[in-house]
Amino acid sequence: MKFEFDGEKYKQASGQQKAWGKTLISELQLRGDERILDLGCGHGALTAELAALVPDGAVLGIDGSESMIETARKDHAGVNLRFELLDIDAMDFESQFDVVFSNATLHWIKDHSKLLVNVFKSLNNSGAARFQFAGEGNCSNLIRILREVMSEGDYTGYFDEFDWPWFMPSVEQYRALLDEASFAEKKVWGENADRYFESIEAMVRWIDQPSLVPFLPCVAGTDKQRFRDIVVERMIEETVQDDGTCFETFRRINVFARK
Repeated sequence: MKFEFDGEKYKQASGQQKAWGKTLISELQLRGDERILDLGCGHGALTAELAALVPDGAVLGIDGSESMIETARKDHAGVNLRFELLDIDAMDFESQFDVVFSNATLHWIKDHSKLLVNVFKSLNNSGAARFQFAGEGNCSNLIRILREVMSEGDYTGYFDEFDWPWFMPSVEQYRALLDEASFAEKKVWGENADRYFESIEAMVRWIDQPSLVPFLPCVAGTDKQRFRDIVVERMIEETVQDDGTCFETFRRINVFARK
């Protein structure tokens, strides 16, 4: 299932995601002529950075959210930079890319066996994939609070057929998945990226975009705003520190694979 995010709001709430992405980009050691695919490009800031590093190459950013793609196209332009509205699950490229890159996105993809097959297929011989996404233990406060509120009497009926939106595996689980893929070289490792949001307002922006996006469409009428407000209120109570910052756990899966 794909979700429709707000590209402009996400742009204001994604400081940590951008920081993670800049670290990934710095590791790529690009020559300057690569063809790169950015899976889940969002509002395009990192995709544009990649394009600037490959002036003799080309970069394609794909995302399943129309608003994200609209924001990316509005904010970023370049002769070697293109954005396409495309669900990652539906991609069907063959030997087109030297690098497949993805930052803070792939926990939204449930079937990683299929994903890894499609990524392998999309790469040229000796092409490489570099991913970072949420793993086991990520956002432990938010997830616990969401499950608590979803199970309460006012809201439980709304989520009877709800499909949990995130795949957050352990390193061992993901290593087993990657072992089944056909890559010649592959590596998986975990990362503790726990974060202090600089203010309550910064945390609330992140809760609204992207965290609550899969949940609010399930709730009807005035219950929708009440559901959101209860989650926000409990998150503030749970995570706010004496200095006004807010703490949340962020645990990441890192993947490198070469065809």
